[in-house]
Amino acid sequence: MFLARIEGTVVSVVKHPTLDGCRFLVAQRLEADGSAGLEPIVVVDWLGAGKGSTVFVSTDGDIARERLGNT
Repeated sequence: MFLARIEGTVVSVVKHPTLDGCRFLVAQRLEADGSAGLEPIVVVDWLGAGKGSTVFVSTDGDIARERLGNT
């Protein structure tokens, strides 16, 4: 898990049906001192974060599988 700041959105023309209801966002990882990390990443948002929001990003695959209903 790490903190990131939402910088914008990603437009997807086609998404897999299991991703209905989510958005793809561009996030900038934040270092411990609050400075930006090296490269932005694309994250999946199920909760509705907005541009400029500071969010927790989970890298735990179990959470994603649970959300998608996969076991």
